[in-house]
Amino acid sequence: MKKLLSLVLVAAMTVSLAACGSSSSTTTETAQTTESTETAAETTETATETAEAVTESGSTTDIAFVTDVGNIDDQSFNQYTWAGVQDFASANGLVANYYKPSEDSDAARVEQMDNAIADGAKVIVMAGYLFAAALEEAQAKYPEVQFLALDVSTGDLADPASNTALITYQEEQAGYLAGYAAVTDGYKELGFLGGMAVPAVIRYGYGFVQGAEQAAKDNGFTDVNIKYWYSGSFVATDDIKAKMDSWYSEGTEVVFACGGSICNSCLAAAQANNGKMIGVDVDQSSFDPCVVTSAMKALANSVNVALTDCMSNNWTFSAEFAGKETTLGAADDCVGLPMETSQFTTFTQEQYDTLFNSLVDGSLVVDNSFDTAVTPAVENITVDYQE
Repeated sequence: MKKLLSLVLVAAMTVSLAACGSSSSTTTETAQTTESTETAAETTETATETAEAVTESGSTTDIAFVTDVGNIDDQSFNQYTWAGVQDFASANGLVANYYKPSEDSDAARVEQMDNAIADGAKVIVMAGYLFAAALEEAQAKYPEVQFLALDVSTGDLADPASNTALITYQEEQAGYLAGYAAVTDGYKELGFLGGMAVPAVIRYGYGFVQGAEQAAKDNGFTDVNIKYWYSGSFVATDDIKAKMDSWYSEGTEVVFACGGSICNSCLAAAQANNGKMIGVDVDQSSFDPCVVTSAMKALANSVNVALTDCMSNNWTFSAEFAGKETTLGAADDCVGLPMETSQFTTFTQEQYDTLFNSLVDGSLVVDNSFDTAVTPAVENITVDYQE
C-alpha cells in the first residue's frame, strides 16, 4: 500500500486540461510535465504554477488529459488523474498537456480531443461517466488514437472500440476498509450518505456495511448502528444538509459521504454539530480536520498501470485493456485508505495492512452487489435504510 499512498499524496493537494489546436476558438491551458514532488504542499504549488502556463497552438503532445467539469485543481478527479498523467510522462520522457473544454457539453469535449490529436497526442485520458457520449464519437473518428477513460463503465459506453480502455474500480473494497476501520476505531453510530443509487455508489455503501459488520463481530460489539440514505442527487443542497444535521443531532458520530459535491452538505453539518466525516474517491483530509479518512480510488496509479501497458505495446492497449472494461482493486494497488493522513485513534497501520493484504490475496472477498433490492446480510449491527 506504500506505493498507493506515495502516488496519492503526490496527487493529493495537486488536483479531474494544454495547448489548443489550431481549430480551437477557445483558449486552452498547457501544463508541462513536472517531476513528482515529495510533499503534498509542493505538489499543490506545482499544479498551480503549471495550470497558469499557456503555450502557443500546435505544441507537441504525447499524452493528453481532457478535463471533466471543474478546474484542474479540484482536489478530485481532474487533479488526481492529471497528476497520474504528469508522473507517467515525466518518468518516461514524454510531454503531457491538459485540455479544458469550454463548457459542459459533448461537443466541447470532442473539440478538445480534436485539438489534442492535432497536437500529436498518442493517447487521450479522461475521467468520469460524462465522457461516454463524446468518447463514443471520438473512438470511431480516430481509430489510430488510444483512449483511456477512468470511471467509465460499459453501462455508460456499451461498445468500447479496440482503441478504447475503460477502467472502473472495486468500490466495495474501499468501502469495506472504511467501515471496518471506523468501527474498530470505536465509532458505533455511523451513517452512509449516498448520492444517486448508481452501481459505484451502491458498491461503496454495501462494502461499508460489510466492513462495519465484520469489525463489530471481531470486536464483540452488538450496539453498532448505521443510518443509510441515498439523496438522489450528486449536488450539495440545503435539504441534504438538514438531513445530516438531524443525523448528527440524533447521535450519529461519523458519516461516509459518497457522491460528488454532496460531501459539502455533509461537511457543513459535521462542522456545525462537532461530527466526523469519511471522504470518498480521493483523499479529502485537506477539507477539514473532521474528515477521519477517505475510501479512495487510486486514480494516479491506475493511469500508470494502463499507460504502461499501452506504451509497452507500441502505443496500443493490450488484450488486457483494449475494447473492454477492466476493474481494478486492492490487488492492483488501486483502492485503499490514506493511512498517513487518516485521523484514527486506535485502528493501526498493522491492522490496516493485514486487512488490505487479505483483499490482495483473495482470502477476503467483499460482495460487490449493486442491487438496492438486496442488501447485505447482517447479524452484529443494525442498518436503518431510509427513504
